[in-house]
Amino acid sequence: MKRINDNIIIALLGVVLGVLVTMVAYKALEPKRKFDGDYNRWRKLNLILQEVERNYVDTIDMDGMTDAAVVAALAKLDPHSVYLPPVELEESETELAGNFEGIGITFNVPNDTAVVISPVQGGPSEKAGLLQGDRIIFVDDKNIAGVKMPQDSMIRLMKGPKGSKVKITVNRDGTLIPFDIIRDKIPVHCVDAAFMIDETTGYIKLSKFTRTTYKEFSEASKKLMDMGMKRLIFDLRDNTGGYFDQSWKLANEFLEKDDQVVYMEGRHRKREYFDADGRGSMKDIEISVLIDEGTASSSEIFSGAIQDNDRGIIVGRRSFGKGLVQEPINFTDGSGIRLTVSRFYTPSGRCIQKPYDGDYQYDIYERYTNGEMTSADSMKVDTTAVYYTVKGRKVYGGGGIIPDVFVPIDTTRATKFHITCNRKATSMRFASAMFDKYKGSLSGISDFDTLVSYLGGLDLEHQFLDYASGVDGLRPAAGEWEQSKEYMLPQIYGLVGRYSKVGEEAFYRFYLPIDETIQTAKRSVWFHR
Repeated sequence: MKRINDNIIIALLGVVLGVLVTMVAYKALEPKRKFDGDYNRWRKLNLILQEVERNYVDTIDMDGMTDAAVVAALAKLDPHSVYLPPVELEESETELAGNFEGIGITFNVPNDTAVVISPVQGGPSEKAGLLQGDRIIFVDDKNIAGVKMPQDSMIRLMKGPKGSKVKITVNRDGTLIPFDIIRDKIPVHCVDAAFMIDETTGYIKLSKFTRTTYKEFSEASKKLMDMGMKRLIFDLRDNTGGYFDQSWKLANEFLEKDDQVVYMEGRHRKREYFDADGRGSMKDIEISVLIDEGTASSSEIFSGAIQDNDRGIIVGRRSFGKGLVQEPINFTDGSGIRLTVSRFYTPSGRCIQKPYDGDYQYDIYERYTNGEMTSADSMKVDTTAVYYTVKGRKVYGGGGIIPDVFVPIDTTRATKFHITCNRKATSMRFASAMFDKYKGSLSGISDFDTLVSYLGGLDLEHQFLDYASGVDGLRPAAGEWEQSKEYMLPQIYGLVGRYSKVGEEAFYRFYLPIDETIQTAKRSVWFHR
């Protein structure tokens, strides 16, 4: 589900979770192709750059000029063929690696100061003594608090190679405390939550397809099956993709032998089919897949395989529509490009890539303006491109996966008060204040039922309204709170609950009862061929 506020920063070891990764790594485990000098087709460009370097009147940044030329050339292609300078390439690869090197913390920035939500268990920060609620003031000798430092800059300061030392100075209850931390490899988890909704229904939220996705999913699903899971609600909303092989492996868990998962084809790439081997452990588990406009790439491969094989139902809104396959090509200077080499097709033959001859970046905004987010009848469907599932159901191509069951965005609870609180990150900052107030108790709670009972006794509703009024000067107009509280309170409880040992899972558990997409999936009739 979408988070309550864009100011929420989740950073493990200094890497932002949720960075848009709309690429599919073609074959994740193959060595990356190096390109170090065959410039025959770029002769004209080389000559121009040489003449500029030799004869231009002023001193210039030749590296920057070269990069600009490459960016301009790739801009003539599709939106996903991109050039990545060394820093961006490193961050992109790190984000999908499943582990990276840094200090190992989860933090947010509610008031222009990084607040530790939790140290990674067994990681360098925990070993050094950092605690929930610590305010990070200095990284080495650089002040990062109260100076409006960009969040990605904070992250870059904290991450670094394994074995290197960094001094983190925190404010703990008004006292500045320095910690010398030795950076190490830290795992990045892609399963945000995995728990039982009821006696037979499990829920798994997957944020992206990293190198460890299959392993994490297998462990989570086995735990739930051991608890009695017969049906899975698999949440791929806002999952922007990642490594293709991980999506293939997950689909394989649900499909029968020789069921097709996907095929790929390009001008210089022969058609290649990827089928299930029939050895999956979840072939008898009912599945409902949740998607929305943020579901892209490898997430769409999985969703398309489930839908076209009539293996389960797809619930939500039309997915992003990213059906292009990128191959990484790295340069010897640490930069690289991600070049589109193929299209992928769902088992029925659909290419779900949306058109990119218009205003590609504003497609999601257009979905709001044309009514698609609230009405299935306004959904953009290419009815001229009809395809058929295994059972003969009609499905359509040309711009994402069309859900079997449509769930509109709920706009009925939105009020000016709610919107303003989101813009000011009031709920997030309130959660941080509640942790400061109750951290002695919150820090020791590891059971969700205990957390529910404890938070229920704190009267968070009135404390939040007092905080919004006293700190931000926000007061709901007549009727506004009654209209919005059913939506806002679970989010507030979830944000506060994240500071307990229940962690990230608390947010999803508290939000679940008002999540209409999940509730619709529970009510929907499952089918299997």
